[in-house]
Amino acid sequence: MKVFKGLLSIAVAASMSFAADYVIKFSHVVSPNTPKGKAADYFAKRVAELSHGKIKVEVYPNAQLCGDKVVLRKMKFNAVQMAAPSFSKFTGLVPQLALFDLPFLFNDDNHLHKVLDGEVGQKLLNMVNKKGYVALAYWDNGFKQLTDSKRPLIKPEDAKGLKFRVMSSKVLIEQFKALGAIPVVLPFSEVYSALQQGVVDGQENTISNIYTKKFYEVQKYMTISNHGYLGYMVVVSKKFWNKLPADMKKVVKQAMKEATEKERVWAKELNDSQFAKIKAYADKTGKLQIIKLTKEQRQAWVKKLRSIYPKFYGMIGKDLIEKAIKAGE
Repeated sequence: MKVFKGLLSIAVAASMSFAADYVIKFSHVVSPNTPKGKAADYFAKRVAELSHGKIKVEVYPNAQLCGDKVVLRKMKFNAVQMAAPSFSKFTGLVPQLALFDLPFLFNDDNHLHKVLDGEVGQKLLNMVNKKGYVALAYWDNGFKQLTDSKRPLIKPEDAKGLKFRVMSSKVLIEQFKALGAIPVVLPFSEVYSALQQGVVDGQENTISNIYTKKFYEVQKYMTISNHGYLGYMVVVSKKFWNKLPADMKKVVKQAMKEATEKERVWAKELNDSQFAKIKAYADKTGKLQIIKLTKEQRQAWVKKLRSIYPKFYGMIGKDLIEKAIKAGE
């Protein structure tokens, strides 16, 4: 009898899972135990709860469904309903998102989140919406740090003559040129070997990327500069969104709000724990020197690199840049 009841409950649960009125395929490219992965799973759970099973979110991690390069195209046809690509995947559609590439734009996490959650952040979401998507939220990766193999980067002039790997970004190329450094555009997959072989002297990345890709093992210096930001934008297929009733849209938005709050906490926790591991490696081996800039030292970098902002007024918008700066005052 107990076995029968158990089988019955499984059957009921299965039928409930197939009873969803709407299915969201949520594609992302990282593992489930990352902040983005955990937030996607949390979002799926909350949507099921808040919609009483009317919406089912199927999460596909590790690019199981498709990579970020093609997901935006698939979303246009509603083959995928949701994704969370990095900002860089959107800059071809919305060049203004290069705002986040600007060096030393944000003072700290609080300043960053005031911008993301405020007028500037909403304007950028609206720009993405006009390109055939529904942009719901920003999720954190983290702030970028500088690493190199030649000398400690304490003053802006310390970077002069060094070769730095950069993503394909006009802002990032200009950033290193302003320092007298040599920007070298390379795919992310080639960064470790390029550092190891001396093709480039240094790079910029989040703690998460520096740790997981072991860049710190082939660099001598790491400067905690927090000079740039890497993040993700969570978007929904407009075709799918337009078919969703108003009450179910509210459910998705509420679940996304909760998932975003969780994701930011998890991103910070991961950043802190991975930095601790890099520091432990540095202390144990003596092969890596970690430099933490003082307020005065950081200000010298701010002054030097904010000088490039006017070059991007046309592309990003002077008003967006100035409003982002003002949010931190």
